[in-house]
Amino acid sequence: MRKNIKLTVFAAASAALALGLTACGSSSDPSTAKADGGKVDESKPLVIAASPTPHADILKFVKDNLAAKEGLKLEVKEFTDYVLPNTATEQGQVDGNYFQHKPYLDDFNKKNGTHIVPVVNVHLEPLGLYSKKVKALSDIKAGQTVAVPNDTTNEGRALQLLAANKLITLKDGVGTNAKLSDITDKKGLEFKELEAATVPRALNDVDAAVINGNYAIEANLSPAKDALILEKAEGNPYANFLAVKEGKQSDPRVQKLAKLLNSDEVKKFIQDKYQGSVIPAFGAPAAS
Repeated sequence: MRKNIKLTVFAAASAALALGLTACGSSSDPSTAKADGGKVDESKPLVIAASPTPHADILKFVKDNLAAKEGLKLEVKEFTDYVLPNTATEQGQVDGNYFQHKPYLDDFNKKNGTHIVPVVNVHLEPLGLYSKKVKALSDIKAGQTVAVPNDTTNEGRALQLLAANKLITLKDGVGTNAKLSDITDKKGLEFKELEAATVPRALNDVDAAVINGNYAIEANLSPAKDALILEKAEGNPYANFLAVKEGKQSDPRVQKLAKLLNSDEVKKFIQDKYQGSVIPAFGAPAAS
């Protein structure tokens, strides 16, 4: 995950946003109440932090094609790491974010004392194993090096993918928080831990790498075509969702965006644009 953010855009906007954006709280009319007891100004843009691909792309489709019909003004702020979108949401510098899955959010809230909650699932980015040096899973042998994301949930997710395909063996019951120390049999493989956003750039230096779907797409990799192995969609807990600070779920602008993100138009956009590399995850509310 890169620590760099589009600083010029964010820095210029932060002061103004901090003055104008507050999280919603309860009052006699929770659908329009703010924490200070006033009303949400629905004429103000809803500002959402998002990873560039596919999250910001999906939001821009909504902004350009759907938002006006719902009376929604939408602004998209692109972030290229996995920390600042949540801290900006917590601090009220943005109204919400769209970049993460539930295991990551749970871990983030626990470690940082934040109060971010899911609103609605939107899509799934299957995690995959990629290589520029081998053509098939069977070509991965002892002595080779595999890069994995270094954040808690994505590393555990990567190790589970490798274990499911018998490249390693993990301790029983370690689940999605598996660490390298939980590997009971590496089968001769070496591992290199990197920030998730930098893993695609390491493909030339390692024998294989487990890459998050959004970063694979940004690196011109097609998860559906290029991955040696790919997560299954069925029963997958890693759907990405719209999230806000707790108490802001009832903001009418948030509700409008949630409805649009689960629309048939967005589903078609995802299917047509990403061709199986990103999968719609509609049908059920995000876990709470």
